[in-house]
Amino acid sequence: MATYAIGDLQGCYTPLLKLLDLIRFDPAGDRLWLVGDLVNRGPDSLQLLRFIKQMNSVITLVLGNHDLHLLMTAAGISRLHRNDTLQSILDAPDCDELLSWLRQQKLFHVEGSYAMVHAGLLPSWTIEQAAELAQEAESALQSDQYRFLFEHIYGNEPDYWLDDWDQARRLRVIINAMTRMRVCTPDGRMNLAFKGNLQSIPGGYLPWFDVPRHSQDTTIVCGHWSALGLHITANLIALDSGCVWGRQLTAIRLEDRKVFQFSCVE
Repeated sequence: MATYAIGDLQGCYTPLLKLLDLIRFDPAGDRLWLVGDLVNRGPDSLQLLRFIKQMNSVITLVLGNHDLHLLMTAAGISRLHRNDTLQSILDAPDCDELLSWLRQQKLFHVEGSYAMVHAGLLPSWTIEQAAELAQEAESALQSDQYRFLFEHIYGNEPDYWLDDWDQARRLRVIINAMTRMRVCTPDGRMNLAFKGNLQSIPGGYLPWFDVPRHSQDTTIVCGHWSALGLHITANLIALDSGCVWGRQLTAIRLEDRKVFQFSCVE
């Protein structure tokens, strides 16, 4: 039995199948971890979402910002952007079933010495606190009142965490950190507009994983930052290697950290 973590898919269904062939994935014993952003920008979001839902028993996933964008668009809170490729899902006869299943997924997963999140964790959060905060947002997402979450999710402020934020601010900061953050200051202020590479980070900010943080004894598996690319250190495995942009789709076997990649040039 092996556990493979795979980077952002973003509707790239064929590369996923090719990568699963490359790693000789066996659903009878192996498991997949998916770091979020299952859909959007790529060509086959509907087919990919159906495939993952069907494989649900062997897959652990966390939601990314594009997955939440799909849910909010379907709820009428957001609108499709020019480069979105989500219309096929919204038009599908099983749309409601797929989106109901998607709303039940996690924002954060902890297992053994690993934790998985789409974007990152604020430096003040322990693993235990992050798990509690994620569950708070997940409960809002999974409840019948999920529109409250969607109506308060957008916005870059506040850009830091306080334990006594009201519910709307708490949910926004939790979602922003776990699905959108790339960089922050040493005291935990996020710059959510930044999307560049390591060389272009604005002054005063650091990659969130380079800031001294209370979660650094756990290895974080994440995605989201395609300009960073595959980035592996002792306590970080960042897997967004830009498949949707024609680069690679990456898997790592967590038991021995062996890396597998499929070229997504097409």
